[in-house]
Order: sequence, then C-alpha cells, then structure tokens
Amino acid sequence: MGEPERVFVAGRGARLSCLRAGPVGGEPVLLLHGFPEGAKLGWRRQIGPLAAAGLRVWAPDQRGYGESDRPPRIGDYRLELLAGDARALLGHVSREAGGRRVHLVGHDWGGAVAWWTALTSPERLASLTILNCPHPMVFRRALLGSPRQVLRSWYMLWFQVPWLPERLAGADHGASVARALRKTGRPDAFTDDDLDRYRLFLGQPGALRTMIHWYRALRFTPSPPEGAPDLRIRVPTQIVWGVQDQFIGREFAARSAAMCDTVELRLVEEATHWVQHEEAERVNAWITGWVQAHPGG
Repeated sequence: MGEPERVFVAGRGARLSCLRAGPVGGEPVLLLHGFPEGAKLGWRRQIGPLAAAGLRVWAPDQRGYGESDRPPRIGDYRLELLAGDARALLGHVSREAGGRRVHLVGHDWGGAVAWWTALTSPERLASLTILNCPHPMVFRRALLGSPRQVLRSWYMLWFQVPWLPERLAGADHGASVARALRKTGRPDAFTDDDLDRYRLFLGQPGALRTMIHWYRALRFTPSPPEGAPDLRIRVPTQIVWGVQDQFIGREFAARSAAMCDTVELRLVEEATHWVQHEEAERVNAWITGWVQAHPGG
C-alpha cells in the first residue's frame, strides 16, 4: 500500500498531525496511541496491514506528541479536551467516508480517550476496540480501593512532580524510557532500531514535558458525561488484553468488559502491555474482524 500519507486536521484547539492509509471507500478506522508513542511508533505494525485488508486507516499524533501542536498548560490535557480532539477527528474521518460511523481503536492513554469518546459520542461510532486500558470508572475505583494497583501506578504519582520527571527521562537521549520499554515488554516487542526511533521521538524539543502533562492533568477529574450517567458503553466493544501487563492488573479487563452492553474480551496470556507489537497478526485480525462484523453504514 506504500507509505501512509501525512495530513493535518484541526482538533479542539490544536492542530493534529495524522497518518492516513488504505482505500478511500474502506471502513473508516481511527487509531489512538498511548504513552510514550506517537502514531507511527504506536501503530507501526497495524497501519500497513489494516490498510492492506481494505480499511481506511487514520492514526493521529495526539496533542503534545510528534508533529501535532503542544499546548503549554497542564489544563490543556484534560480528558474532555483530548476526547474533543477525537470527536473532531471522527467528524473529519466520517465526512471523508460519506457520513459513515467510524471504528475507534485505542491503546493505553489512547484507550482512555477512546472510552471517554464512546461515552460522550456513541452515535458517531460503529465499534470500539480497546487494548490494555481499563474503563475509566473501573480504573478510578482501582486507584481508590486496590493497594496493589496503586503500587503498579507509582509512576503516575511521580509524574505529578514539576519539571524533574521530564528532565530525568530525557537524560542521555531518553535512555531510561528505552530501558523501561524493553523491561516491560517481551524480547520481541522492541528491536534496537525501534528503541533508537523512540529516543529520537522523545528527544524533540518539549516533547516529554507535554506527554507527561497528560498524567498531570489527571487532577482534573471529569464529571460523568450527560446522557451516560451510568458510564456504560453502548457501542459494540472488544477488549484485547495482554495478561502480563506490569502496569495494570488483569482483573480490570473483566471488570471493564462488565461495563459494556455488547462486548468480546480477548485475553492474550503470553503478551504484555505492548500487545499490539508482540501479537500484531492476531491484533490486526481481531481489529479487522470486529470492523467487518459491525459496518459503519
């Protein structure tokens, strides 16, 4: 299919850089990456294969990442603003697709944005696919009631410290982040060349600061969205979960599935948090199959 095309789209007050690939007439799919990945790194094993399968694939660098805008304030990274970017992208992608509803896929922080978008704008979505990210209410309860999960999430507290986390994470061209990726994934998750690309990506001026602002903005807890007071997901949802995730307990996969009206839970026993890299063929087949089973109309 060749290299993805890069286009720029207006989000909710931020210009977003997007990769676009696949036939214009294919089912539209929007991929939202997590930390510390942009579109090209986070979905490097998905964009080409999904496009080759006939899907119209869009993958943005979310605000604060890559070639997208980097608003300076912590408040610029509140969840409702991140979901506002996603809604703007959904509108753009849907218009290109002749008004069809869009399939939304999110991993890690991209999963958090995808969950919230499904709660606030279900009418725009044909389906939802979540990779290793708990439903926001499930995760909130975990942080309040699970000491083990609080320990797993220690880095979120560390990221609340001003300026020092990005200073240390950026030392030696992001060496500590590269080590963390390798330590928390399977040996086949990240090659040496991959980690070199991550270090270049993280070394862009101001990149780590705005990426960490996503965590600092957690202090702005959004209210339950109007129209979804029970926080249930009405969109057909599949949850793909690498069971060896060192950041989030496996029990929260099933609890998240219980928050969905129509759901398929796929536990991958041998995968980690980085399931889309480690089990790319399976993940791509599941995304494609879910999309095909729930056409946008």
